[in-house]
Amino acid sequence: MTDSPRAAGTQTLARGLRVLQLVSMAADGLSIQEVAARLDVHRSIASRLLSTLAEFHLVTRGGDGRYRTGAGLAALATGIQATLRSAAEPVMHDLAAELGATISLLVIEGSQAVALSVVEPPGAAYVLSFKTGSRHPLARGSAGVALLAAQSASPGEAANVTEARERGFASTFGEVEPGAYGVAAPISVEGLPPACLNLITYRPETAEGAGPALMAAAARVRAHLLG
Repeated sequence: MTDSPRAAGTQTLARGLRVLQLVSMAADGLSIQEVAARLDVHRSIASRLLSTLAEFHLVTRGGDGRYRTGAGLAALATGIQATLRSAAEPVMHDLAAELGATISLLVIEGSQAVALSVVEPPGAAYVLSFKTGSRHPLARGSAGVALLAAQSASPGEAANVTEARERGFASTFGEVEPGAYGVAAPISVEGLPPACLNLITYRPETAEGAGPALMAAAARVRAHLLG
């Protein structure tokens, strides 16, 4: 029994989105063979997917034969980011008020975690915060761990990433801001870049109880994104 045209089309779309995600996360781009290996498909399938993405200027092939993100991705990224912010910010305002701490929405950009939105708790005399657009390496901080945990498991991944995926949130201390606690819950929706909600605070009692609340908030955002 063969797959229906609709099922085949859905699979092709999912593969194309995955290719776009893989290329966007590779600092030096990817070759056709590398894409084929990561998708576990024949080289010819990877080539067709990359060619289609190139037609829409979402990726571009360099002189070295490696594919990197193209100019068309900027407009697409802007729309995706607006969608994520629209779904997340009402939830973030509720969570910041509930926990009395700064909540941020972060996504993966290459090898870094980038803040798309930052919400401070209302009426607080003093808060720990940072600016929208702030970034740090994925290897550091609760947000970086949660963003890696939002992806499928990979061979040799760090133990804290595996742990965060299993329990639903990541927690760190002093890895991005000295003396600060970070707690983050991943948001994974097919077709969208890995994202997370992150809390940052100097208060250990706030961080210790924040995991379940962040997980519930991430689930609300995911439900909004799925419609």
